[in-house]
Amino acid sequence: MSLLRHVCTTSKLSAAAAAAASAASTATMAIPWKYKKFAISQGQKSLTDYLHATRSIPYAYANQIAKNSLTSLTTLITTLGTSSFSPLHFPHNLNKFLMYHPINEFEFFFESIGIHPSNFHSLLPQDKFFFSQDDTLLSAACVLYEFGFPWDRLGVLYVESGCFLNWGASELKDRVCGFKRYGLCNEQVVGVCMAFPFVFDGQKGDDEVEALFRDLGLLFGEFGLAECVEGKGNYSVDDWIRVCRKIRLFYDLNGGKSLVELIGRNNGGGVGVIVEHGEEELVQAAEYFCRFGAKKEDVARLIVDGPELLELDLEAWVVDVVKLLKYFGMRSDDVEDVRRDYAHVLGTVKMGNLPNVMRALGLREWFFDKINDGNHQLLVSFVTSCPGEFQDEGYLGRLKAIQASRTPTHNISKLNFLHAIGFGENALTMNVYAQMHGTSGKLQKRFNCLLRLGIEFSKICKMITIHPKILSQNPQNLEQKVNFFCQEMGYSLEHLITFPAFLCFDLENRIKPRYRFHMWIMEKGLSSKNYSITSMVATSDKNFVARALKIHPAALKHWFEQFYLRNLPVR
Repeated sequence: MSLLRHVCTTSKLSAAAAAAASAASTATMAIPWKYKKFAISQGQKSLTDYLHATRSIPYAYANQIAKNSLTSLTTLITTLGTSSFSPLHFPHNLNKFLMYHPINEFEFFFESIGIHPSNFHSLLPQDKFFFSQDDTLLSAACVLYEFGFPWDRLGVLYVESGCFLNWGASELKDRVCGFKRYGLCNEQVVGVCMAFPFVFDGQKGDDEVEALFRDLGLLFGEFGLAECVEGKGNYSVDDWIRVCRKIRLFYDLNGGKSLVELIGRNNGGGVGVIVEHGEEELVQAAEYFCRFGAKKEDVARLIVDGPELLELDLEAWVVDVVKLLKYFGMRSDDVEDVRRDYAHVLGTVKMGNLPNVMRALGLREWFFDKINDGNHQLLVSFVTSCPGEFQDEGYLGRLKAIQASRTPTHNISKLNFLHAIGFGENALTMNVYAQMHGTSGKLQKRFNCLLRLGIEFSKICKMITIHPKILSQNPQNLEQKVNFFCQEMGYSLEHLITFPAFLCFDLENRIKPRYRFHMWIMEKGLSSKNYSITSMVATSDKNFVARALKIHPAALKHWFEQFYLRNLPVR
């Protein structure tokens, strides 16, 4: 959903250029703050003149390169080889430097088209320093700039589609102009190409590209999108780029399927969504509803059909979980089950955490189904009918204590982690919080580790409620214990969910020795009783030894000799 930006030095320079670069790097010049604006302005002028007069690059393009390559230009200015800055002599010194010290023109070019200098190394042509050695990139950029593409954003096309490499200047011009046959003007073609760079590179088949342009032509014309954009007057290429980027969002959500069918549904209701809402707003809404485990195409239709949802403050609004479940039609018996089995989610929650609250309840799909297929007003009416909710007093009291603690930022961050995984604003959440150790980042990694090992989200939350200290284990230890539990001991994850404290015992010094001792007595027929995993691991050392003695004196001797590691002599 977001476009990448990328730009440094060639691996090999000509002998003269390498020598010049080495000499220039021996001294750096500090520019006084009050002269920085002057130095940059003069530097851009000198660089433009150098590229135009000395390197024979047309003035319009030389000027674009100079004014859009601030980092490379600043580096050039500070390595003139003089120790102090003189505003009187600076223009002469810079012009003289450019006359005798060739610069890597590709570095300035890449930065000017919007690629960051940190990414130059993977993009710069090998063994090339000047456009005269290879003018493919510059020629392609000139063609697109003449057509109406913004120079400083051409890097998007280069990074996304590599069109600069794949198309010669004349071929590229024919390609871009050919898109106008779908009834689009230059500004619209630019907007489409900037939002859908794949129209250049062949990643999509010709049929798919043609279908895209046909759909866009209908949206722009028949469904009135062009009139909405251009009817206000003073529109620009930037307006069309913004519009097309929003269309690209829905294109991706819908899996590349018909845009007309999606945005044009309900008499073109999606056009209003595109025009009236910003890209960031739409991205946030899409990400929010995708967190309910919904298919992306269903989320796209929900946003188009329910633009009222975009008016809600989905992040900050506070709602009561039980009231919401009742409002959405949950039966009284089921609500009581939630109160009994999922006490950790009760109380008030921020709407931003609601997707994970529903996930902690195992109700994500149920919730999304309730608001999908034209029922979005259910959520709108609930939120607007609940202007504010009273928070649990016990929770608020503990919260004030956290805010007044010596490390409030760390503690609030840890509490927010619990809320983010679906814990409500209640006293139980505070009790769990008090028993967990680690930063929010570490807690999240440990939680993600358990998810990755195959334990359901809602089950992990219940395990944390029963035994919060399981999240005090580092991910490596958690993984080793879960693997031993399932692979060597042969238990399922369902058994682990009922005994989460297993994850807090030492694997090498407690779990493995006790389990292997249990297997030994079973193999020897010393006991017919099959002890539970809880009885094996959680029993105290004193009681475990007493049990071993009761089983058989030889069993106790074998335990101390073979399994009780702390009694083994150090050799």
